[in-house]
Amino acid sequence: MQAQMSERNGAQTKPTGQVPLTAGTRFRLVRYFLFAASGMFVLVAAALIYFESSQGTFFKQAQTQQSQYFEQVQTEFARQQDESARRDLLAIHEAGNVNLTRLFANALWERDFAPFVARAMDIPVEHCRAIADARDPADGKLKSPPEKKACFAEVGRQITAAKEFAALNAKVYDSMKKSTVFKIKVFDLRGITVYSSEQAQIGEDKSSNAGWRAAAVDGTAKSELTFRDRFSAFEGVVEQRDLISSYMPVLAPGGNRIVGVFEVYSDVTPFLNQIKQTSAQIKQAASANLIRVRAVAADNEASVDRSARITLSIVLGLLAALFGALYMIVRRADGIIAQQAKDRERGQQQLAQAEKMASLGQMVAGVAHQLNTPLAFSHSNVSMAVEALKRYALPLRLAGRFSTMVRSANGDRVTVDVSKARPQMAGIDEDALDVAMPIEMLGDTLQGIAQMRELVENLRDFTRLDRSKTALYDVNKGLRNVIYMAKSVMPAGVRVVEEYGAVPPFECNASQLNQVFLNLINNAAQSIADEGQVTVRSSVEREHIRIDVIDTGAGIAAPVLPHIFDDYFTTKPAGEGTGIGLSIARTIVREHGGDIRVSTREGAGSTFSIWLPLAAALRKAA
Repeated sequence: MQAQMSERNGAQTKPTGQVPLTAGTRFRLVRYFLFAASGMFVLVAAALIYFESSQGTFFKQAQTQQSQYFEQVQTEFARQQDESARRDLLAIHEAGNVNLTRLFANALWERDFAPFVARAMDIPVEHCRAIADARDPADGKLKSPPEKKACFAEVGRQITAAKEFAALNAKVYDSMKKSTVFKIKVFDLRGITVYSSEQAQIGEDKSSNAGWRAAAVDGTAKSELTFRDRFSAFEGVVEQRDLISSYMPVLAPGGNRIVGVFEVYSDVTPFLNQIKQTSAQIKQAASANLIRVRAVAADNEASVDRSARITLSIVLGLLAALFGALYMIVRRADGIIAQQAKDRERGQQQLAQAEKMASLGQMVAGVAHQLNTPLAFSHSNVSMAVEALKRYALPLRLAGRFSTMVRSANGDRVTVDVSKARPQMAGIDEDALDVAMPIEMLGDTLQGIAQMRELVENLRDFTRLDRSKTALYDVNKGLRNVIYMAKSVMPAGVRVVEEYGAVPPFECNASQLNQVFLNLINNAAQSIADEGQVTVRSSVEREHIRIDVIDTGAGIAAPVLPHIFDDYFTTKPAGEGTGIGLSIARTIVREHGGDIRVSTREGAGSTFSIWLPLAAALRKAA
């Protein structure tokens, strides 16, 4: 009997141990949290380690740059101090040379130098200057050729040949003796050297010299610090000396008229040595300071590294604690979600059962009518058959006795001629012995019982709430079964057209899909006001099993269409609809890996299409 019922549903029970379609689809919260959080924890830890390393590297670079900057500052400070000392030394000696020149001019110029310079200026030099300079092939600069130098040397011999020169030279030596002045030169306003403590230089042309031009033309003193390996001084030839040479204008007494130019060489070697010694001491102190700065920087780097490691350990510990706390929260939340999913699944089953019971409530009248009709004529036929069988009782007893006597007489099995017994059954109507009518009535009764059994089996298959079982389901047989049930509540004017294609068996929960089909077919029939047609079609399309429920009803209004699958949404009057039929139908179809789509046009009807994945069906069928 159970096998026949399973065959009617087109289902073969799935082997035990397989996961139901509605199970195992829950989001693995704890697993994904562990994967995601662990990955993020590793990334954050790597980022923190990278930042800590970068910060340490940056601090080291900053310390190195700071040390280098400090070293540069110290070096620059020593250099600037050295330059400042040299500049100050130059300025001080220049001022001294200016004063010396004034004193020298006041003492010797008017009485001794002025007449001598005037006579020297009478010696012509233009013919020497007319000799063109030649470019030196060694450095490419223009220089005086030997003949030009010889010409000016002749001018110098003429100047030193003057009778005043010897007395003037003796006075200059006496005046500068034992002083810091190493050499004195006197130039006339033509730039010709008319006197020099180094007599070989007398007669040279210095008109192109910048120092002479500053003094003779601009009237300003100009000095420079030079180092000489060998130098001819009043005291003789000196070596390895630092000298300051100053070009200073000589002004006429009582006026600002420039009458000549003095060049004075002063020895500043002792002062410059002191400056160098001071600079060396400053550099030594700077080096010691730099060593201390580097030691402090190293200590700071070590402190920063220790602090960074401690901070990193604390942050990683806090991250680990946060990870643990979040893991406990997520695990607890996962348990709550799992329980809620179970509760929701039970609630969904209850809603599905409630919807199914609601559908059954609508079919009670039709089912009662379908049951009453076979019950009524079966009861009538059985009653008539009982009355007929009562008339067979006596003849059957007599026939039984006669047969017994014959067998007892000879002890053998013989054929009894009933016609010979008829005289002994006198008074019995032979028409009363006709069994055709009871047989026909009992046959009709069996047909009615078969109809009732079919109806009961359909009701049992439809109301089964076993969501944990899946089986290979014959979609076409299931549709026929549902249509059989749905016709009991359809209006008389609604005609059902069945168009079934070749559809392979589909692994599913048969009871759930039956409920989906019934909801859609009932909704299609209810959308037809008077007369119309509901077409149920099955086919295979685009790797899916497609079931279409097409009606010629009123269609779905545009404002209503977006909400037809919402829970508890209905356009029916209060008490006539729960509003969960389509919602449950879509949920069931999606749990089976499919989807429900709808196309509609107001006044022309609607088409609900169910798409179920064909791959699973073909695999199971194979």
